[in-house]
Amino acid sequence: MRNHSPAAAASAPRHAIPCFHGGVFFEAIGERFDDLERRRDVINADVLDAWFPPAPGVLATLREHLDWLVRTSPPTNCDGLMAAIAEARGVPSKCLLPGAGSSDLIFRAFNHWLTPASRVLLLDPTYGEYVHVCQHVIGCRVERLLLTRATDYQVDLENLHRRLKLGDYDLAVIVNPNNPTGRHVPRPALEETLTDLPGTTMAWIDEAYVDYIGANESLERFATLRPNVVVCKSLSKAYALSGMRAGYLCGSTETLAPLRAWTPPWVIGLAAQTAAMRAIQDPEYYQARYSETAALKQQLVDGLRRFQLDWHILDGKANFVLCHLPLGGPTAAEWVQRCRARGLFVRDVAAMGTRLGPHVLRIAVKDAATNDRMLAILRDLA
Repeated sequence: MRNHSPAAAASAPRHAIPCFHGGVFFEAIGERFDDLERRRDVINADVLDAWFPPAPGVLATLREHLDWLVRTSPPTNCDGLMAAIAEARGVPSKCLLPGAGSSDLIFRAFNHWLTPASRVLLLDPTYGEYVHVCQHVIGCRVERLLLTRATDYQVDLENLHRRLKLGDYDLAVIVNPNNPTGRHVPRPALEETLTDLPGTTMAWIDEAYVDYIGANESLERFATLRPNVVVCKSLSKAYALSGMRAGYLCGSTETLAPLRAWTPPWVIGLAAQTAAMRAIQDPEYYQARYSETAALKQQLVDGLRRFQLDWHILDGKANFVLCHLPLGGPTAAEWVQRCRARGLFVRDVAAMGTRLGPHVLRIAVKDAATNDRMLAILRDLA
């Protein structure tokens, strides 16, 4: 990464409005948590939390030791959890850096690496936190690699490679599988694209949903051998631990070393560390849930297509589907409002890209019964 002047850093925006991430369903439950039973009356398909519970060992440990877990300080540096992840992923533990979910890692690393003088390449559309942090918080110069509906939002690897070689970027962010499209670049192809990455460019690979495809699709081992490739892993979506806020970065020791000084002690709470540990130790349980997710997604896609509403459904590779609505009909924002009145929360993703437009919805995959409830509501509203 380049060194930028303190004067340039001083000009960064300081009062950016927080990025919108969905989660509006909490308005129906109550953000003061006075009556959590209300959660049974809403379907939170506007966020991408897992439809399944955490592994049985996770819940058993939390139930048995909850009193102690909530009142006890955790291991300061998450060493045990990082060692367990390292063993499971086949990477050295010194190549892992803990964080309280991917957002913590994004804010911490990007604030350390970037200034308003930095140039950043992002996919478009993609996860909104990246545009928010780079453009609105730090004030970087953001350029976009446009993904189009005509190609079902596939990443053009030749174009990406050319942009990386000629673009003189400080950072390139690749969400893989991408959100909100669900499109995935196979690991060998992405590794080949990044093999001759310029030394002044850092590649950040966000793999929040890669486990739904297979752990062998992760670039973690590749990243440990490269000075300018980092993989960001969330334990939220694939391990049903969104409420726990746990994640990590994987990269070379040299790349992660400067970030360790900016990692606070006890960055992951004790209950979260324990839950993540038990989850990592039960890969068979989660692999079965990923297979079920693929079947449930197909159930949802088939149900939506039976509406014959001229919706274009892109099911992708993760735990959600992207729906293009007819341009002459109600907008995604109008569908969101209609669904909300029925206790169903879905996501208008217009703000996640510059070309998506106002007629695109994202819907999270749920269990079979909840999928049927969603389909019934959408059918009634059509």
